[in-house]
Parts: sequence; C-alpha cells; structure tokens
Amino acid sequence: MGQEPGAVTITEVAYRPALSAPIGMDVVDFAELRARGRRRGIDLSAPQRPAFHHLIHVRPGSAPLEHTVDFTRHVVPPGGWLWVRPGQVHQYAAGPEGPWEVADGVIVIWRPGFVPDDPPEVTVPVRPAGPRARLVDLAREHLVAEYADMGAMPLEAHNKALRALLSVLLLRLAHAAPGSAAAAPGRDGPFERFRAAVERDFTRTHRVADYAAGLGYSTRTLTRATLAATGTTAKAYLDARIVLEAKRLLVHTDLGAADVARHLGFTDPADFGAFFRRHDGRTPLRFRAAARGTAP
Repeated sequence: MGQEPGAVTITEVAYRPALSAPIGMDVVDFAELRARGRRRGIDLSAPQRPAFHHLIHVRPGSAPLEHTVDFTRHVVPPGGWLWVRPGQVHQYAAGPEGPWEVADGVIVIWRPGFVPDDPPEVTVPVRPAGPRARLVDLAREHLVAEYADMGAMPLEAHNKALRALLSVLLLRLAHAAPGSAAAAPGRDGPFERFRAAVERDFTRTHRVADYAAGLGYSTRTLTRATLAATGTTAKAYLDARIVLEAKRLLVHTDLGAADVARHLGFTDPADFGAFFRRHDGRTPLRFRAAARGTAP
C-alpha cells in the first residue's frame, strides 16, 4: 500500500533491557536512551507503542520536556514525572535542538507484571511539592541505588527489592498527584476486571452485556463500578476505548477506514463510520486529515 502525504506508522517497541539490567526492569538516563535509539535505528520523535511501562522523570534544573501521549500534549516540568503505560502511543518532541535532545532526566522502564499491584492511575505530569517531593526523591534515590548495586545480593533477592522499591515510588507519585485522596478500586474488583476484559476483547465485542456475562456480573454492577472509578458509564468507557484505538490506527498507520473498521470488530464499515461520527463529530478520514494536517 502506498503512503499518502504525511503518513506515519507506529513503531512497536519490545522490551530489551541493558545487559547489566535485572530481569524485567531497567533505569536509563535520557542521554543513554537517545544513544540506544540511534544504535537500534529507532526515531524517538516518531510515534511509538512500547510493550512496557515508562516512568519519565525530568531532573530539577533541566529544560522542560514536551511529550505527547495518545494525542494529548504534556509538558513535564523540571522535577516532574510522567507515567506512560504499555500500549499507549507516545512520542518525544522532535527537532535536533528540540526539548527531547536538550532535556536531562531518567526513565524507569519495566515489564507488565514486574510490580505486583499497580497503584492508582496517573495520566498527567506530576510535580511533587513540599514534604511529598522529598519523600518521592528518597524513593527514587533508593530505587536507583539498589538498581546499581546488583551484585550485592542474589539476583532473586535483588529483584524482590527492586519490585518493592518501585512499588513505593509509584505509590508516592500516585498520592502526590491531584485528586489522590480518592480511593482506588480494588485490583480484583468489578471495574478492574472489566477494564482488563475490555483491553483483551474490545475488538471482538462492543456490548457491555457480553462483558458482564463473561465476568459473572450484571450490567448494572459494571456500570455502577465504572461510574465510581471513572465518572462514566461502562458503555461510555468501552466506546471511548474503541474510539481511542481507531484514532491511533487512523493517524499512525495507513489503513483505510474499512480496514480499521474490520480490525476493531465492525462487520459493516458504515456502522463504524456512524459510530466514529457519533463520538468525534467527524468522519474517520476527516479526523485523519485534521490530525495529520493534510487535505481530506
């Protein structure tokens, strides 16, 4: 398939830690990550969809870091943090002298499951202040020191320590974020199970009733749990996930609208077009043109 003007693709990035890294986790400086990207032929300013977590920290005294995650542009300030999860499409600011090239910081990357329990989700940059900032910094220092001291304990014990220390850092950051006083849903609660099922099956079924039946809940229970966790209904949450994937594919690949529809489980492309217009207000191709800055 020929590329249309402005077309780009998503770079799928597998987890490949440094040779000295423990299994499942790595700590890498911005400068080293830029060097890795050059060695592997990965343009870090292009859209990427890594299969692992990124916890990005911009050091105090650095220039701010511009970063786009799923069509939302963030500016991570000096001393700030941004957590990018597996499957999200993100990209660093472009340009030879751009923010990514001049910013100074460190990134913690880890495979899904390395940390037993994810803390509450934080989707915006966090800049801890006051006593919380010191506690976050202590957690970071302890994690980095343990990471660098791999030979001091057996590898299994070293990994256990890293899991515990990363958990502490993530919890500190979650509770330094705006609105952190809200209780997080339980890991095995209805919403968490629904969210996991949606991630697995949203290209196969678009009916909340199917998820409820598969999980052993009523649709009312799923809706109530999703409202409590996200402020939206279960159907709105499911539809938003489908729309997000549609936008990723429309902007970052050259798939036609009919191919995107089939990928997302729509048997009729017209149904997909109507679904997309209902949620975005534009046809899929007009959305693509606007996002890419090209003629429709």
